[in-house]
Amino acid sequence: MTKHILITFFSAMLPVLELRFAIPYGVIHDLHPLVAALIAFAGNCIPVPFIILFVRRVFAFMKKVSPRLGQFAERMEARALKKSDAMTRGILIGLFLFIAIPLPGTGAWTGSLIAAMLNLRLKVALPVVYAGVAAMAILTTGVTFGFASLIN
Repeated sequence: MTKHILITFFSAMLPVLELRFAIPYGVIHDLHPLVAALIAFAGNCIPVPFIILFVRRVFAFMKKVSPRLGQFAERMEARALKKSDAMTRGILIGLFLFIAIPLPGTGAWTGSLIAAMLNLRLKVALPVVYAGVAAMAILTTGVTFGFASLIN
């Protein structure tokens, strides 16, 4: 059981998997859906402040070190800026909604990257990202396991 709790927690930290994988994984391995959602939420939130604070420095370093790494950093920056274009009005609401919708390519990692590319301060971006992750956890759990089954 402890092994599955740790896998749920750490898989939520991974950029592609996040909550979309971690919550179903935890429940499949006998965690209550709400417990799995809380564990996945905690795991998904840990990388957020580090991404917001340091991703620009990491990308600058990557560009200096290697042309291939630099190209990767450029693609990631372009992707974040492209996704942020839709959020020019109501940036914080747009960021929240972008993170809250549990679709591939959305989530805490990309939302944090967008916040960093838009130069949002940590104290402004962090609550919005965490609220989006909480909404994504509720939606993912509810859609996957049914809202009615969570109440019982």
